[in-house]
This record gives sequence, C-alpha cells and structure tokens, in this order.
Amino acid sequence: MAGKNYLLFKRTMDAAISVCLLLALLPLLAFISLVSLATQGRPVLFSQLRPGLLGRPFKIYKFRTMTPHANQPGHNSEAGRITRLGRVLRRLSLDELPQLWNVARGDMSLIGPRPLLMEYLPFYNSRQSCRHSVRPGLTGLAQARGRNLLSWEERLELDVQYVESISFNGDVRIFLWSVRAVIQGRGASPETSEVMEKFRPSHY
Repeated sequence: MAGKNYLLFKRTMDAAISVCLLLALLPLLAFISLVSLATQGRPVLFSQLRPGLLGRPFKIYKFRTMTPHANQPGHNSEAGRITRLGRVLRRLSLDELPQLWNVARGDMSLIGPRPLLMEYLPFYNSRQSCRHSVRPGLTGLAQARGRNLLSWEERLELDVQYVESISFNGDVRIFLWSVRAVIQGRGASPETSEVMEKFRPSHY
C-alpha cells in the first residue's frame, strides 16, 4: 500500500480536481437536471447511504435513472424501472457526475473501489473487507477492467488488488482506462441484464 504521503497528496488532488470539474461541468449538470426534471419529474437526484472509508456510511448522490416507485404497473423489476433518459445517462456514466460533490466533501476519491450497498458489509470475507481501508472511488480498477461484465468475485478481487498496490501511476492508468471504457460504452450493463445481480454470500 502507498505511504501516508501519497494518500495525503491523493486527497489534496481529489479536492482540487473535483472542485474544478464541478465548476467546469456546471452547464452540463444544469442541462441534465433540466432534462430530467422535464422528462422524469422530481426528484432529479437519487441519494442512498453507502459504506465509505472504514465502512462508515455516507450519502452518495447520482442523477436519478429509475422511476421513483417500485409498485408502479409494469415496473416490478429493477431493470423495468430504468427510464429512457436513465439508460442514456448510465451508458455514458453521466449519472455518476453528482458524486464529484462527494469527492469534494471527502466522502470519496476520484479513484478507488466503487461504494457498494450497506447490506453487503456482512457478506465480505476478511480479504474482501480490505476494500474499505481506502476511500471509495468515482471509478476504480474493476470499472476500468470491465465494470459490470465482471463477476462479483472478479470485481472484489480487483478492489483488493488496488488497495494492495495503490500508487500515483496506477491511479493515472485507471483513469485513462476508465475514460476509454466509457467512450466505448463497454461494461455499463451486464451481458444478460440492465442491472447487476445483487451480491450474496454464495458468491464466495
């Protein structure tokens, strides 16, 4: 793992870059918000508690990509609740942009293991739990290597590998690989569904 000097530098860069990106992308964020409001109504943002550094919960923000109520006719499954605009935002990873605010606040990092659901915490083995020894990321090694095309075992192992070898050069490579994956539209959804199946203890 990287020493404390790099982690301090990483946090400083995260704060500076995320604030600059928020300012630069403000017109795009406003445009997406207006389109979402006009086509999907309120709320524009989706928020949910996720485990952060050391497993401590924080509220993550995304642009809403699903209908707000699961009991609406024809929207019984999670995949069935994804809106037309939501599919576009997910494919381009634009739904994740509000998380730049989480990075600026210190809840997240630009690069790190993706924050998963709170309900998964009891399911990790001791090795997989190491993913919470660093701040969760806007993108990570698993996202750069295939995102939702990977199995849960592969994703969690890549998260641990990232923690074990975290470095500036590694973060730069992951960023570049992630940009390529988004441009190619690779791995935004699993091959057989629009949503990733939930992680369960039987997976490890």
